[in-house]
Amino acid sequence: MQTATAIDALLADVRAELPQLRLLTDVADRESYRLDETAYLAAGLPGAVVLPTETAEVAALLRLASRHRVAVVPRGAGTGLSGGAAGIEGALTIAVTRMNRIVEIDRDNLCVVTQPGVINAELKAAVAAEGLFYPPDPASYESCSIGGNLGTNAGGLCCVKYGQTRDWVLGLEVVLADGSVIRTGGRTVKDTAGYSLTHLFVGSQGTLGIITEATLRLRPLPGPRATMLAFFGSLEAAGAAVAAMTRAGIVPVTLELLDHETILAVDDAHNLGLERDAAAMLLVESDAPGAAATGELDEAEAAIRAAGATSIVRAADATEADWLRQARRLALRALERQGTVRMEDVGVPRARVPQLLTAIERIAAAHGVRCATFGHAGDGNLHPNLIFARDDPEAERLTQIVRDEIFQAALDLGGTVTAEHGIGAARREWLPIQRGEGAVAAMRSIKAALDPLGILNPGRVL
Repeated sequence: MQTATAIDALLADVRAELPQLRLLTDVADRESYRLDETAYLAAGLPGAVVLPTETAEVAALLRLASRHRVAVVPRGAGTGLSGGAAGIEGALTIAVTRMNRIVEIDRDNLCVVTQPGVINAELKAAVAAEGLFYPPDPASYESCSIGGNLGTNAGGLCCVKYGQTRDWVLGLEVVLADGSVIRTGGRTVKDTAGYSLTHLFVGSQGTLGIITEATLRLRPLPGPRATMLAFFGSLEAAGAAVAAMTRAGIVPVTLELLDHETILAVDDAHNLGLERDAAAMLLVESDAPGAAATGELDEAEAAIRAAGATSIVRAADATEADWLRQARRLALRALERQGTVRMEDVGVPRARVPQLLTAIERIAAAHGVRCATFGHAGDGNLHPNLIFARDDPEAERLTQIVRDEIFQAALDLGGTVTAEHGIGAARREWLPIQRGEGAVAAMRSIKAALDPLGILNPGRVL
C-alpha cells in the first residue's frame, strides 16, 4: 500500500500538525516494534512509530494516514500471540502505551473509564484499592495492556466463571479510519439502542478502528481464594475430572491444567515442589464468599477423586495459594528456558477436553515433536506448546504440520482454532475453514464499510 514517498509525506505532515507528538524514525527504535510475542512470525519493519497521548492525536494521525494512503498498525504492549500488532513494512505503527491514564473509577455505577495503554495488573490494583474487582485475567496480566486485551478479546485464568474481556465492556471510544471519533455504549447495564458496535470492535484486532477509551464493568472485590492442586496419573484422568466438574455444575473461578512436560519445566525452573511423576495437574480455585469457597472445593475434590486423582493439596492460607498459583502463571516462561517454543491456542466444548488432550498427544508423537500442554481446561481452552532446540532446522516445517493437524482436530470436535489469542496474521488461512466463506464475506463487508481504503491493519484477520 504505502511507498517510501507516501510515508515521507505523511511524516512531514505529522511533524507540521502534531509537533508535540513523540515520533520514532531511527531504525533501532522501529526494530523494537517489528514483532509481538508470536514465534516464527515474519513481520515488516514499520516506516515510523508514533506514541500519542490523547484521542485527538490518534484522530489526526488516522486522518493523515487516510490522506496519504499509508497503512496503520495499532499496537498495545506487544504481548499478543497472533501477530496482530506486528509491524507491516513501511507502515505507521500507532502505539497507545502512553495513553495510560485511568480516567475515573465510578463506585456508584460499578465501572471504570480507562485509556487503552493502562496495564491490566495496574487497573486491577487501582480498582481493588476502592474495594472493586476487574475479572479479566490473562496470564500476562502484569505486562499486557487493556487496549490489547480489548483488541484480541483476551481470555485468561478466570474465564470459566467470569467470561472473556468482551463480557466486561460497557462502552468504547473509537477512532475510525478517516479520523472520525465515535462512542459506543455507556455506563448503563442494559442498552438495546441500535447495533452492538461495542461487541463488534472488541476482538477486531485493530482492523475496524482504534480504541482510545473504554468503560469497563466492575464488581465488588471478592474475598481470598480457596486454592487446590490435584495430580493425576494420566491426561485422560485429568480431562475426565474437568468433564465431571462441568456435569456437576461446579463453576470454580480457576480451573487450569498442566501436563507432565509443563510440570517438570515449572518445577525445574522455580523449585516449587510439584509432583514430578504426575501426568497432569489441575489448579482449582474458588472465590465464593466465606465458607462457601471451602464447600465448592469440597464438591470439586469429590469429582476429582472419582476421576482418579493420585494426590490433592490445598493451600493453607492466601500466601500459599499465591505460591501454588505461580505454577500456572510461570508455565510459558519455564518452557521457554528449554528451547524455542511455539504456543498455540485451541478450544473445544468443555466436555470434549479429554478428546482434545488425547488428540494433541497423538499428533505430536506421530511427528516426533516434543509438546507441553497447559491451559484453561475449565472453559475448554488449551495451549499446546511445541518445543524445539533453538537451532533445529526442521522446527518451522514441523510446527506448521503439527499446528494444522491440531487445528483440524479441534474443529472436528466442534471447537475453534483460537479461543483467546485471535486470528491476527498467524491463523488467517483458518478463518474461512472454521467460519465458512459466507461468514467471512460478511466480515469483509463490515471491514469495507468502516475502512474503505483498507488502511487499518491490512492482512490481519482477513
